[in-house]
Amino acid sequence: MIACKKNEQIPVKLKVNGKWSQIRVNPQEILLDTIRARFDLTGVKRGCDTGECGACTILIDGKAVNSCLFLTVDTDGKSILTIEGVSTEKELHPLQKAFIRHGAIQCGYCTSGMILSAKALLDKNPYPTINEIKEGISGNLCRCTGYVKIIESVSSVVKKRNG
Repeated sequence: MIACKKNEQIPVKLKVNGKWSQIRVNPQEILLDTIRARFDLTGVKRGCDTGECGACTILIDGKAVNSCLFLTVDTDGKSILTIEGVSTEKELHPLQKAFIRHGAIQCGYCTSGMILSAKALLDKNPYPTINEIKEGISGNLCRCTGYVKIIESVSSVVKKRNG
């Protein structure tokens, strides 16, 4: 734990969606708040604030994490990817395309976290089984879809890789 004086700001250097930034934060500032307020990246959703729903899922150095459970000071020197950084200027990520094509988006609240969890899985394991896909997205709750279309979407990306 970092010891600091009351109201002291701590410098943090982090890479958000490919761009390095240096900011000063309160030691208790939650990463979810930093991403939404300081970087204006509102694809990261506030859901439960307890790490239960996965709506705030982002990737830190390639690993899916709940940003509501991370202090910003703990991301010093790390790379953060949000849903806004998944696609390129010219094209959606294959997972984003698959979610659209398979109708895996209903209310959309869980979608960014779900896609990032799936991306972390596919980056680590390019050819997961259906059970591995289910496990890979298990930290994300969806109240609308019943998960069938989400699993179909991720599975279709895997099938495309297989040719």
